Amino acid sequence: MKDILLKIVGKQVTMGTEEEQLEFVTEGKYYVKDDSIYLLYDESEFSGMAGCTTSLKITDDHIKMKRYGQGLGLDTEIIFEKGKRFKGYYDTPYGSVEMEVLTNDIVNKIEKSEGRGSLNIDYNISLRGLSEGRSILDIQII
Repeated sequence: MKDILLKIVGKQVTMGTEEEQLEFVTEGKYYVKDDSIYLLYDESEFSGMAGCTTSLKITDDHIKMKRYGQGLGLDTEIIFEKGKRFKGYYDTPYGSVEMEVLTNDIVNKIEKSEGRGSLNIDYNISLRGLSEGRSILDIQII
């Protein structure tokens, strides 16, 4: 397991509003197991999920994101795969909400042997009754 620094930029484009962007830099862990790359990092107060850990399992163009820990009543899991829909539940401070994710594109430029590079996920998300929009998640290992 290798200690890394991650720069994470999340952009949200919601119908009828301007683009919102959240950017932060955090320490994390990187390792390779079998054919998958794993990235782990602790969320911060800045992201609104203090006490939670996010793990990404990256296998080619298939990504499983898992959030777990303190402050979440229910672990959240999202699977990103280009052109495919994923249905699940997203935990909020007010309870769990039904979620649907459609992945538009994934650009994986992480070099396994170096433990450096970037990952870009472009997806549409619908949180039933709360919001709908397009999100772009850009993660750089620096």
